[in-house]
Amino acid sequence: MSVRINIILREGTVQVLDRVTTKSNRSRLISDAVLHDVSMQGRNQLAERLEACAITHADRDLGIAEEWFPLEEDAWQGLQQSERKVKK
Repeated sequence: MSVRINIILREGTVQVLDRVTTKSNRSRLISDAVLHDVSMQGRNQLAERLEACAITHADRDLGIAEEWFPLEEDAWQGLQQSERKVKK
């Protein structure tokens, strides 16, 4: 369902619209642009929150990685040994 609204645009914006689309497709182009912009703002905000969380928890995450490293190293060595046996 579509809703008709009245908006005011700068003259330069209308000139750009006229260059890139027909008058009958203006509404679709504006709608797509608004939805894209809102989507990108959401993604940017999520990226900023993830980065802040990673910085906040960097020491904790490094500690967990160091704690698990010997176990992962043992598992990797075991996997390599079993692969060698299969190749023989």
